[in-house]
This record gives sequence, structure tokens and C-alpha cells, in this order.
Amino acid sequence: MKSIKKTLVIGLGLIGGSLALALRKAGLGGTIIGCDRDQSEVELAIKIGMIDQGSTRAEDWIAEADLIVVSVPVIAMESVMTQLKPLLRNDTIITDVGSSKGSVQTSAVKVWGRLPANFILGHPIAGSEKSGVSAALVDLYQKHKVILTPTQDNNRQAVSIVTQMWRSTGADVLTMDIARHDEVLAATSHLPHMLAFSLVDTLASQDESLEIFRYAAGGFRDFTRIAASDPVMWRDIYIANKPAVLQALTEFEQGLSRLRTAIEESDSDAMLGIFTRAKAAREHFSRILENSAYIPMQNKLINYRTAPGNALSGRIRVPGDKSISHRSIMLGSLAEGVTQVKGFLEGEDSLATLQAFRDMGVVIEGPHQGEVTIHGVGLNGLKKPAGALYLGNSGTSMRLLSGLLAGQAFDVELTGDASLTKRPMERVAKPLREMGAVVETAEGGRPPLVIRGGQALKGIDYQMPMASAQVKSCVLLAGLYAEGETKTTEPAPTRDHTERMLTGFGYEVTRKGATASLQGGGKLVAGNIDVPSDISSAAFFMVAGSIADRSEILIEHVGMNPTRVGIVNILRAMGADITLENESEVGGEPVADVRVRSADLKGIDIPQDQVPLAIDEFPVLFVAAACAEGVTRLRGAEELRVKESDRIQVMADGLQALGIQCTVYEDGIDIVGINAVQGGKMSGGRVHSHDDHRIAMSFAVASLCSEGEIFIEDCANVATSFPGFVELANKIGMKINVEEA
Repeated sequence: MKSIKKTLVIGLGLIGGSLALALRKAGLGGTIIGCDRDQSEVELAIKIGMIDQGSTRAEDWIAEADLIVVSVPVIAMESVMTQLKPLLRNDTIITDVGSSKGSVQTSAVKVWGRLPANFILGHPIAGSEKSGVSAALVDLYQKHKVILTPTQDNNRQAVSIVTQMWRSTGADVLTMDIARHDEVLAATSHLPHMLAFSLVDTLASQDESLEIFRYAAGGFRDFTRIAASDPVMWRDIYIANKPAVLQALTEFEQGLSRLRTAIEESDSDAMLGIFTRAKAAREHFSRILENSAYIPMQNKLINYRTAPGNALSGRIRVPGDKSISHRSIMLGSLAEGVTQVKGFLEGEDSLATLQAFRDMGVVIEGPHQGEVTIHGVGLNGLKKPAGALYLGNSGTSMRLLSGLLAGQAFDVELTGDASLTKRPMERVAKPLREMGAVVETAEGGRPPLVIRGGQALKGIDYQMPMASAQVKSCVLLAGLYAEGETKTTEPAPTRDHTERMLTGFGYEVTRKGATASLQGGGKLVAGNIDVPSDISSAAFFMVAGSIADRSEILIEHVGMNPTRVGIVNILRAMGADITLENESEVGGEPVADVRVRSADLKGIDIPQDQVPLAIDEFPVLFVAAACAEGVTRLRGAEELRVKESDRIQVMADGLQALGIQCTVYEDGIDIVGINAVQGGKMSGGRVHSHDDHRIAMSFAVASLCSEGEIFIEDCANVATSFPGFVELANKIGMKINVEEA
């Protein structure tokens, strides 16, 4: 803000006064001039150093100001603008702090005939019940949001200067459409204040002695705290933002009516649905405030700094299997009856699936310590969600849901984060279209997906062009809604969790060789599911225990599905010392404890029949290859190119940065090992995960055979598949420090 020599703040209340203090602290805005209708407030502001000069007459300062901040009630905006118009220079920038942007825009159009190019509408989301100069706080905007609503006609430089001004106060600046801003604020701010005022007034009217408040607990105090706000200000806000407030009130009354009906009819399922959805939404809101969950506007950056490790030892249990956790929510929601799930993976990918079904009307209790209770609605009981289903980083959620949603009666949009929107979805869209579904993708066959409901699906005999459990599952799940038989034939074996779980829910699936088939029109019956530990998560510790010197670890209750054990088979072929103990079967899925000891690994040509059985584990297998003696060769793994990242190229780039010789091929890679057993070491260095959780964890494991620390950039998405990874790794002897950028 070097061009701003004088800043005029009109209105020295909590908002304007706090901004003046923050600008003084930041050394921005030049000379700060304050105007207020109360002369004593101006004098106090000068006395405490809030402003340099000021008076009750804004017109005395308008022509001098380079930047004007209008901090008056929205109902007074028009009169202030009328005052500004004849005295304003063409190059002066104006902004405001009103909570109703549509009314401010309307006032500007009345005064100027249009919104001036240098008038940038804004709204800080901050405040308190106190007002006046004495209530102002220099840190009021720290870690709070400020919403700007620039229009197409606004001057870009003016927008930039106002943005810089607010950022200097410590605020997070966002932009939003004017109409959308007013809708959002009506629902999240104006409506709650209205309800608090109304509730306190109603109770006070019922008990004029006010004795009723003696018996109110802390919850009442917290909920009604905002009823202590300035009544005049809120009257003005409701007048200014009347259409949006009334719409929010109508929607609330409809929701309250549904709850009243549920209570009148003792409808416990309806009440539980409302309360569990509200609880989940409130928890999501808390995570947004803490910036600790996947959300569309998240910008949190996490890096790992890993030090060379010593011997590993201990007994651990990794989180539940992600593939089974996804499917337990999907099939449990579509079953008839109540499904109890234990061992559910509380990672962000699985939670995205859970939230999607909540958004479609399914009552889901939990998760709490891995336990989830799902009140199934049957195959045709899902309801149209209020908006797009946001699936975060989960490609599994999007591809499998596409199959289920192709058979619904309603339209739905599936979207995700920046990483997911780069993933190919034509591989599921194509067979669904062959079944009669209407599936629309963005450019290049990528998300978001729009699936049009009400289509009559017909079974197909789908010869899969690639080995993909997600594509197979998508087609089979669509087959539940299709007329006739649906078949899938895969070119190589892939994980069969969908077939196994469908059978467990009482839906007959026929499996003959590489072909799985089912008849449409059946039903799913609820049951209990015990989710085993995820072999993909256990894989990091299988490799870690193999390459670290003098190590022995036990990984408990790991899922040993025959279509998932490629990691074990490949490591054993390389000479790993891996034994299975306490083998059993839980809910149709084989499980075992896995004991891993240090071993002399040798490079091998990885058998192509094992590639689909270890497709998610190859990043950490590349680390095992880098530590082995000799060359490891992989072919037939082009699927790795279209995961969360191009895992072949990204791993090759990282390994080469650590001194490992690699040759990349279209469908694989050759890796020359350093022979760690004979003392070979990777160099330390800096690598980038490219926002891929498995890449990040794999290079953390690589530090066990490095001679210096490895700095791994962009590790926030580890939480999508393996919450608690760093804690478990450090527990057995690894050395990983988490750094927030």
C-alpha cells in the first residue's frame, strides 16, 4: 500500500476502530484520519493513538484521502455516499464493512448511477457484543475471514490494495459473488442472531420476573450470548438484507417443522437422522475453523523432515482397510436394516464416503473409535442431496458412487479437491453409458461428474480393457439397478472386496475365473462388519522392517485378501523375512498378524501377475528396490501413471534426487539398488510428494537407508489414507518431524 498516504475511516466503532489500530500497528495506510458523529469518540481515538487526526465532519477530509473505509451501519450507507460524491477524487479507493452487500450496492447505484470502479465492497467476519472506540481490538481480525465481493467493473488495482489492507491485519481474504455473500451471511450470521433475540424475548415475556433464567445452564448462555449485540445495528441489518434473511428463515421453519413432526410421531429414526447430520456438520465446521480437514478452500501445507533411523521394534496395529471401509458405508446404506461396523478407517477418504451418504438422507451414527452404525434405507431409499457431493481426494468414492448413483431417480454432481479433479473418470463413464446411464464429465473425461437420474439401466457383459477393481466395482454396483445380468471380465485379478461384501449382505454374486456376474433387482440385508487392518497401510512397515538394520516388528490383524497380497509375495521374492501368524477369517475376509524382520533384499523382475495385486503399494516397493542388491524391474504397471500422481515418474524423480539410479518406461521402471545390507546408503535431500499421500509416506520410509535427512514437501494428504502414520512410525523407532509451512 505504498501509494496510500492518507486513510480516512468513517465510523470509529468496533470494526472501524479495530481496523485503524491494526493499520497503525502494521505501519500501513499512511496518516490515519478518523471521523465519527460522536466528538468524544474522536477525541478518545486520538488520545489512545488509534488515529492521527479526526473530527465529526467527514467532508473536511474526503478530498485528501487516498483510501476511504466506510464503517457505518448499512442503513446509513446511502447518506455517507451522498456526502462523498461531490468531494471524491477519481483515484480515491473506497471500501466498506457492511454485512449486506446487495443493499450497499443498491445505495451506490442510487447515488452514482453505478458502482464506482474504485468502490470495493467488503465484509469482515469478526465482531463482539461491545461497541465504540474503547471496545476496539488491534488483533480483532487475526485469523478471521474478510469477504470481498468485487464486480467485473471494479478496478483490479483497487481490489489488490483493499486485499493487501485486510491481509496486513492478519485476516484471511476471500472473494464471493454479492448475492451468494448475502445468502451465506443470512443463514450463518443473521438467522442465528434473530433466533437468539427471539428465544430470549419469548422466555422473558413468559416470565416477567425473569426467574426462569436462574435455571438456565451453560448451553443456554452460549447459545444466547449473541442476543447481547446492538439491537439498532441488527434492526438495520434485517431491513437491509430482508430477502435473504426471510429465505433463510423459511428454510429454518421448514426444518423445525420436520423436527416437530418427528417428535409428535415419536419417529426416532427421523430424529436421529436430524441430530446425527447436525452433529457431523458441526464437527466439520469445527475442523474447518481448525483447518484440519479436507475442505475445498484448504490451503494448509505440511512437510516432513525425516532423519536416518535405527533398528525398529514393536507391535503395532495400522488403521482399518480403506477399501472395505468405503464399501461398508455404501452397502450398509443400501441394505435393509441396521449394519454395525467395527474397525472403520476414520481417514478423510472414508469420511468423504460417509458424509456423501449422510447428504443423501442415510442415518449414520459415529464414527466413534472405529465403530459406525448405519440405518440402511434399501436400494431405492436414497434422497437427492441439497448440493454437489464433495469427495475430497477419494477416487474410490467417486468411481464406486458413480455406479450406485447411475440407478437413482435424481440428478447428482460429484466433485472433489484439486488432485481428484485431475483423475480420469471416462473409464467408469464409458461402461455406465453402455448400460444406459447419462454421465457427463468435464474436459478430458475428468471430474466433476454429473449423473442424470431416472434412466433405465440394462445389464452388460463388460470386457474390461484394464485391470481395475474400481471399474469392476462400479459396473457391478450399477448392475444392482439394471435389468438382467451384469458381467465383468478382467484381464488380470484385482481386489474382490465388492464381490465378497455383496455376498456378505445376502446378494448373490457368481464368480468364474476372471468373470464376476450378478442379476439386478435383488436386495441387500444388513449385517455386522469387522474391518481388518489395511494391508496398503501395513506395507510401509513391511518395507521399513525389511530394510532397517537389526529390526523386528509385528503388525496385527492385517487383511490378507488373496487379491491384495502382492506386496507380501513381491517382498518375499526379494528375500524379505515375513511370516504370517494367527491366521483366521473375519466377515469373509482372511486376516493375520504379520511379523517382519530385517533381511538381505535382492533385485528381481517383478512378476506381471503380481502387479494388479500390489498396485497401490508400488511407491514403497520402489523404496525396497532402491535398498536391495541389484536391479529391480517393473513392467505392465501403466495404471500407476493415473493415480493421485504419476507415481512412476514422481518416485523416479525423488529417488534420483537421493542418488538412486532409475530408468523410466511407459509402463514401468528399472531401479538399481544400493545394497543397504552391505552398507549402501541413499543421500539425503529434498523431494516433493506432489500431493500424493503414498509418495510422502514412502520417502519417509526411505530415510531408514539414507545418510542424511530427507525433507518431503506437501504431506497434508497423508491423513486421507493413514491418520496417525507419523505417530506409529515414531513409536517403532523412525524419526519423522512434522512441519507446518
